[in-house]
Amino acid sequence: MLELSRALVAQGLAVDLLVGGTEGELKQEIPEQVAVVEMKSAAAWRVRMWTLAADPGNFGLVMRRKMRPLKSLRLRCLPDLVGYIRRARPDAVLASEAQYNLMAVWARRLAGHDCRLVLSEHIQASRHAIYATPWGQPQLLPLLRCAYLKADAIVAVSDGVADDLAAHADIPRQRITTVYNPVVGPNLVAKAEQAPDHPWLAPGQPPVILGVGRLHPQKDFATLIRAFARLRAERRARLIILGAAGPGSPGGAEELKALAAQLGIAEDVDMPGFDHNPFGYMSRAAVFALSSIYEGLGNVLIEAMACGTPVVSTDCPSGPREILDHGRYGPLVPVGDDAALAHAIEGMLDNPPAALSLRARAELFTVERAVDNYLRLLFPAGENLPGRAVA
Repeated sequence: MLELSRALVAQGLAVDLLVGGTEGELKQEIPEQVAVVEMKSAAAWRVRMWTLAADPGNFGLVMRRKMRPLKSLRLRCLPDLVGYIRRARPDAVLASEAQYNLMAVWARRLAGHDCRLVLSEHIQASRHAIYATPWGQPQLLPLLRCAYLKADAIVAVSDGVADDLAAHADIPRQRITTVYNPVVGPNLVAKAEQAPDHPWLAPGQPPVILGVGRLHPQKDFATLIRAFARLRAERRARLIILGAAGPGSPGGAEELKALAAQLGIAEDVDMPGFDHNPFGYMSRAAVFALSSIYEGLGNVLIEAMACGTPVVSTDCPSGPREILDHGRYGPLVPVGDDAALAHAIEGMLDNPPAALSLRARAELFTVERAVDNYLRLLFPAGENLPGRAVA
């Protein structure tokens, strides 16, 4: 969303970024030309009334005493979003994730403003459902389906996400458009040239295997650590995992460090936390490894390829197979198979592909391509870019 906002501003649009909170690791990455609007939470009773007004056909669900299914939607910002649309009268609204997509549909209706509305999904709905998300609440599926079908366009970040959304939410597949994320742009290239302050990446050091992502079970860094232990038993190497865990998230740094110690590789594993410039690490790593159980697209794979770094990945649904063209640009291994992952990493160390071919493949995922596709969805008539787009 930040890359897309930056690119839309460059196209001459006024962009407001609506958020539920203004804190976070990426706060300093917000383009200065983008206006940040923090949506305030309303009292639960008020949200219940606005929800009922937005979708009276779901009276029974909305009026349940504890509203347990609706709690997973976190709709407390709905009244404020309605007020924003009434005041700002945007030409187009782009929303992302189930709860915000639903709020956007309802807010447009309640505000009485006929703006263009595009909804986007960035993750596998059926697999993400296990983490207490809205897609995991069977009672909400008809409500979400009805809302999504009222949007002007639905975007998925990969064909796999589109197929999964269609099957899980019973949405006609032809209603969903695939638009790959805006990953590769000047910002990435410039940051990749900046050397990180990490001694393991200095010239003459053993090769570094790199993983990047939230410290969350979805990313399955435990399998990457086990794979590295197998590799380390055969040759000198080091493993760096960049990323931070959310509050109370399982699979955090302490658990992963304990696993590394148990496997006897703690001295060769480092987890420095979140870094605003992972691209400097990527461009200097010997191999980038993605060990996820599932993804929406897998931006980090594309970023590493744009840096010219050899990559290996689990063949998880749904992005890596699309990114790597069925293994042409890097090996795909079964999810959770640390032996296969170790073998793939070793193969990349011994016989890395040409950096030029990896960079050329990454050009499929440029900011320019994504922006062109989003502009066609946000402003399909092809008129001069109007006043305001909302991410």
